[in-house]
Amino acid sequence: MSAIETWGEMVRVEHAQSDRVRGARPADTWRQHASRFRADPNRTDDSQVEAIRPCLRPDDTLLDVGAGGGRLALPLALSCRHVTAVEPSPSMGSVLRETAGDYGIENITLVESGWLDAQVDPADVVLCCNVVYVIQDIGDFVRKLHQHAKRTVRMIVFQTSPLAQVRDLWEQVHGETRHLLPSLPQFLPVLDELGISCKTTELESQRLRVYQSPTEARDDIATRLFVAEGTQAMERLDQALESSLQERDGQWHVAGTQPTRPFLVSWETQGA
Repeated sequence: MSAIETWGEMVRVEHAQSDRVRGARPADTWRQHASRFRADPNRTDDSQVEAIRPCLRPDDTLLDVGAGGGRLALPLALSCRHVTAVEPSPSMGSVLRETAGDYGIENITLVESGWLDAQVDPADVVLCCNVVYVIQDIGDFVRKLHQHAKRTVRMIVFQTSPLAQVRDLWEQVHGETRHLLPSLPQFLPVLDELGISCKTTELESQRLRVYQSPTEARDDIATRLFVAEGTQAMERLDQALESSLQERDGQWHVAGTQPTRPFLVSWETQGA
């Protein structure tokens, strides 16, 4: 299979497994998690924001594809003329609008749409942060990013699938190998196949996911594993967490997990 076909098959297999275990897929998969993506646009300690900011000029337009709750779009709006944020999740869009209103950021437009269906103008800079893992039609998705960038594309992609941190727990709870979504090692061959020459830069590792109590950890992990209260799967999860959930300095984490490693993937389009 080609790199594009391999990527699409990995997404298809992971989605099929998730849907079989979870049942009907919710219309808005981010509804339970959207509030976690609210962040102060004036913060100066976000390595991903600061990795993007230098490529922006005061008169630039920025297109943020899969903007989520505006974690990057809103602080970057402070460094350019206008941001168009494309985001299909209603709950994420609500967080973005509320945060923009709270901080008086007016130079941003929210387009509530998936990327392949979005009708938007090209922008000087196109940004896509931690979105591509679930995109089955990766070829058309990246081509559209490239075509909409007047000057440059900036993407952030993890070295390993975001699902990898709970893979061991999945297998203990569900008794089957967890199929992972594609990530950076599969993405770079896709770009090569599309004829895109890119630069990759490793960014500061993300902080290890921690919880303030065992109950908070249990609730979050159960959601990520599609485990419902009162089921045998929940009993197996409770048993697994007895040995894998560890406390340090008043915070709880899953033993053996490693911080995720994000990479900045960038290329110039020169008016493509």
